Amino acid sequence: MIKTMNGQNTDVRYDVVVVGAGAAGLNAALLLGRARRKVAVIDAGEPRNAPAAHMHGFLSRDGMPPAALLEAGRAEVARYGVRLLRGRVEEIEPGFSVRLGGGPVLGARRVLVATGLRDELPGIPGVRERWGKDVLHCPYCHGHEVAGRPLAVLGTHPGAVHQALLLRQWSEDVIFLKHTLDLAAEDRERLEAFGLRVVEGEIDHLVVEGDRLRGVELAGGRVLPRAAVFLFPRMVPHDGLLTGLGCAKDDSGWIATDRTGRTGVPGVWAAGNVIDPRAQVITAAGMGATAAFALNADLVDEDVQRAVARRQAATGARS
Repeated sequence: MIKTMNGQNTDVRYDVVVVGAGAAGLNAALLLGRARRKVAVIDAGEPRNAPAAHMHGFLSRDGMPPAALLEAGRAEVARYGVRLLRGRVEEIEPGFSVRLGGGPVLGARRVLVATGLRDELPGIPGVRERWGKDVLHCPYCHGHEVAGRPLAVLGTHPGAVHQALLLRQWSEDVIFLKHTLDLAAEDRERLEAFGLRVVEGEIDHLVVEGDRLRGVELAGGRVLPRAAVFLFPRMVPHDGLLTGLGCAKDDSGWIATDRTGRTGVPGVWAAGNVIDPRAQVITAAGMGATAAFALNADLVDEDVQRAVARRQAATGARS
């Protein structure tokens, strides 16, 4: 048995414990398992893209349900001896001891945090209920499916202006609902010059009939028929485990890493949306692979250093 820093026992010490079993975490576990590393993956079962019926932009997996991708990924990593645990990690202690809520404490030589982010949605009635269906975020993920239809962009975030300009590629009928956004004169000119109509007035609620979005109703009762609406959510990373370990943030407020996902804390890596809000599923999977390569190389370096130290100690003892 291995004694953790808080005095609790764990039955095994892993080379790497991965927290989060999305595309980033599973792809990292796949490569580490194939490298014959002892790996455990812990996941709370709350993927960000759960509301979406399909994912797009992933070569060979375009249109696949997100849940099906994760199911296939779990089966693949299990073939290489990776241990999969359902649970929520409450704390990672230096050393590393990974504590699950109401469960075991896992020892690890290295940790990879791939816990993603949450989309903080505006409190407009109907938005949360239709999120991932006909209330959408990413034009690259969903624009093709609503191409040529009447669309609206909700002015709930400064990023909505860029989002609206992008959507013009998919439809000639895109309106920008200013809502409460303080729209700069320059942005208004850009929108209008690019063929987007700016509509004044606050949004009251989304009009839904028969499990389908029909339009947007403004305060005062005016209804604007739309087939889908886009909004830019506030993206909040699930980075509490990283900050708890002392990982620093960059100027934009996200955990700072190098190109492999290595944080400023030795032995701690991060990958996916927890460090990059722009990462799509295929991007996150690539980030997991990159982190896995770096993690394995770091472990090899440590193994070699230990082997050299043992040899030197043995040689010294015989001399």
